[in-house]
Amino acid sequence: MPYTVAVVGTGAEPDDPGRDGYAMAYHHAAGYENHRECTLVACADIVRENAEAFADEFDVDEENVFVAYEEMLEAIEPDIVSICVPPSIHAEIALGCIRSGVVDAIHCEKPMADTYGGAKLMTQEASRHDVQLTFNHQRRFSDAVRTAKDLLDAGEIGDLRRVEFSAPVGIFDYGSHSFDLCNYFNDETSGEWVLGQIDYSEENVLFGTHNENQAIVHWKYENGVHGVAASDSTGAGGPAGAFACHNRLIGADGVIEVGPEGDGDEEVPALRIRRDGEGWTPVETEDGLHGWEFIDRAIAENVRCLSEGETPELGAENALNATELIFAAWESARRRGRVDLPLEIEDNPLQAMLDAGDLAPAPAGED
Repeated sequence: MPYTVAVVGTGAEPDDPGRDGYAMAYHHAAGYENHRECTLVACADIVRENAEAFADEFDVDEENVFVAYEEMLEAIEPDIVSICVPPSIHAEIALGCIRSGVVDAIHCEKPMADTYGGAKLMTQEASRHDVQLTFNHQRRFSDAVRTAKDLLDAGEIGDLRRVEFSAPVGIFDYGSHSFDLCNYFNDETSGEWVLGQIDYSEENVLFGTHNENQAIVHWKYENGVHGVAASDSTGAGGPAGAFACHNRLIGADGVIEVGPEGDGDEEVPALRIRRDGEGWTPVETEDGLHGWEFIDRAIAENVRCLSEGETPELGAENALNATELIFAAWESARRRGRVDLPLEIEDNPLQAMLDAGDLAPAPAGED
């Protein structure tokens, strides 16, 4: 079935992607171009020059270039919309697309939203209006990740007991992927409780949203599996260094590491396994943990699910599971205690602590 596609938030294509932009719209568009079912027909950006440059890159007709996404929806009525704006306006634009009545599917960049209430409302409204809402946790489509899950499901390390991860720049932005992968490995099981602590001494703003400098988080799932994780944006030997691995799966009979860190010049594989009584065994995979081709795979799966009426694994419900753990960790820091789930807040605890003066990070770059 053919689908028309529009992009909201083209941004500029930066020569050096960083904290202010990663040109994600360009990567989404390339993904759609690789699938004959999809035709990119329109784009919108509040900076018209950015939208025009994007349109020129992807052969979008000039009359289908907009500043206001609402006007684009009314004029074009696209089947699929990709949202590539900063997290603070994800919810606003996703809700506008959902409630427009013309969109069948939305693929939104992560993290879901800058408040837990916003994330919940997006999920609720997408279900209510029968719109397929997905989030770009594309690392699920790494061969290293898929192979690790296959090994786990085959019983190669026994029953799963604990999941771990380290995140380099915060549990909100980068950690959105990391929590999502933990949930993927643990069959999307809901959390039972979260206990977390953070340090926020120097401003760490990514795509317009605050992230802590360092965090340590412990959580438990309803099936008894535990999770432990840390973040460190400082590069100063913080808690994340204790894990030295992107994701680790600890079972009753062994360990699987996805993205382990090496010592010095040591070369390590993207995936390795250690069964009890044995040393590490590298596992051959087609790719590692990072690659723009994963977005192509994610979009292909989203389009297939839309066409066949299946629930996509990148769907809002799964994303909300990971988002709950993120905001629960910050809520635990705010309460200075354990947070039992389901999480019953609407705001962003980190931002609330900043607004209240409980946290006062120094401007970035200052000693």
